[in-house]
Amino acid sequence: MPLARRRDYTPLLLIAAMILMWALLHIFMGGDALGPSLYNTYTLQALAWRQGELHLPHDYPHLELAIFEGDYYVSFPPLPSVILYPLTFLFGAQTPDNFLVKLYALMACLAMYYALRNAGYSRLSASFLSFFFSFSSSLLPMTMQGAVWYHAQVLAFLMVTLSICLLALDFTAPALLFYALSVACRPFHALYALPLFFTYWIINRRAGVSLVKMARSLMPGIGLGLCVAAALALYNLARFGNPLEFGHNYLPEFSFQGGVQFSVSHVLNHLKTFLWGLPLEISNGALAFKKFGYSLFIACPTLTLMMIWLVIDCFKKRMRWEKAVIFLTFLLHLFCLLLHRTFGGFQLGARYAVDLIPYSFFYLLLTPEKKKLALWEGILLGAIFIFTMIGMTQVHI
Repeated sequence: MPLARRRDYTPLLLIAAMILMWALLHIFMGGDALGPSLYNTYTLQALAWRQGELHLPHDYPHLELAIFEGDYYVSFPPLPSVILYPLTFLFGAQTPDNFLVKLYALMACLAMYYALRNAGYSRLSASFLSFFFSFSSSLLPMTMQGAVWYHAQVLAFLMVTLSICLLALDFTAPALLFYALSVACRPFHALYALPLFFTYWIINRRAGVSLVKMARSLMPGIGLGLCVAAALALYNLARFGNPLEFGHNYLPEFSFQGGVQFSVSHVLNHLKTFLWGLPLEISNGALAFKKFGYSLFIACPTLTLMMIWLVIDCFKKRMRWEKAVIFLTFLLHLFCLLLHRTFGGFQLGARYAVDLIPYSFFYLLLTPEKKKLALWEGILLGAIFIFTMIGMTQVHI
């Protein structure tokens, strides 16, 4: 490793910038920056595990719990509780959820930085891109508190980002392990298998690597991923008698209140808000931020950039199969998310769209012709970052 790379102190500056950002936001918004969240579902689940139980001891009316055969269950995949489990021995029910979501986002930002540097980006471009890919988006509001919904999504963002970065470095086993762990936070992240495996296959085929050698390289990671999948299936089977059931079908809103969890009709409703909905509206005679979301292409501008990069690649005839697979999987993933009734519920921006940001980062890493942040890109990302910061002081999720 070159001496200059070893003396790269930019990550420390990135960390300082993130700490300053969160400090300013908490000054203006209030809240406990480092402590526990009121919506500490994952902590309660970890505490129940310590008592040898798969369900919670009683109902918590303010939490989103599944009801099955008279018991109350956490209706989300369990990876965050696995991480919180050892922390409960130190903090009990007061695990620092608000700090953890910030730590996850910080680690994802640094992982992006190192991946971009390894791809040939300058320190300046890599630092701005990694920062804006993380925080010029609806991820930023979620880092303010470790509530159950945000905790899972920010951790999934970290896991899949690590997977992409490690695959780019040819560390296939840990890459596939982190991919599997991302599914243990957000089940639709299973779709990331398509670009991950296809990219690995096609790049190695171009390099002349045999299928046998590729298979040998992939087997440890596939084995680790299958272990994670088996653990999830057994956990669901033990709780609900169904290896694919995490509990959402047993939430009151879907089990007996008449709600439909997934439907094409939801897609049509969401298109109005999350594709072309504007972020501002007239409320009580004044211009205000929308409290229930707006266009994901404004809320998460790296997705807009990916579409622009796609058009440029097609126009310049440098489109490659792996980038096409990334984009098509992004569209499929988006459609699956739009099928859900809420697309995130009460939110600033488009919370579920955060699950899609790693596609745009993956696309960028596979564009060797691009080695710096263009000025217009920096202006766009910076403007949305400032816009989101201002919106967060008006809309608290």
